[in-house]
Amino acid sequence: MGNKNRASKNAKDASKSGFVPQEQDCYEGERLVRLLKLINGAIESAKLLDGNSLPEKFWFKQRFAIGVNEVTRVLERMSPTVEMEGFGQKPPPHVISTQHRKPTAVQLQAIVIAHDCNPKWLMKHLPSLASSRKVPVIFVKDGKKGSLRLGELVKLKTAIAIGVKDKGNSINQVVEEILNGGNELNLQTHCLNSSETPTAPCQ
Repeated sequence: MGNKNRASKNAKDASKSGFVPQEQDCYEGERLVRLLKLINGAIESAKLLDGNSLPEKFWFKQRFAIGVNEVTRVLERMSPTVEMEGFGQKPPPHVISTQHRKPTAVQLQAIVIAHDCNPKWLMKHLPSLASSRKVPVIFVKDGKKGSLRLGELVKLKTAIAIGVKDKGNSINQVVEEILNGGNELNLQTHCLNSSETPTAPCQ
């Protein structure tokens, strides 16, 4: 119950703050299929290298923060940026309250969010919180089935948000290439129409 209240409070704080999140990527259609195929391939390669030494559930927990609550907890434990460069704006209230905490050993390389999840307030706070930690955000859409697609990656029924832990493994290498534009992976950087501005998230 406390976790749900915290997520709800974070969503309200982020929406009221005027905090500007970083530019966001959105994948859908064929681009989403390619994205998930690449990440899944990296996961399977990492499993082979590790020799399946751990039960699958624990193996995934070592490499991913799975679910809104877990992603939120890891982000909150990371050291926040006091001000956003170029905007001069302070982080939302819940970020300020965590800036004196000891940095966590766990760092997130990126988070992937199901943009078409319902209700949206469940993940509304995540882009602002991630931006305050300079963690890139990737949105996925699949006709209200984005959470199902993310769940498939981590062998769960659904997952609204997944944080990729920075472990220096093959998964991180693929995610880094995706974040750098994905040109070599045949992935465009943004799902924008020509009439949209470069900073507009996919709607």
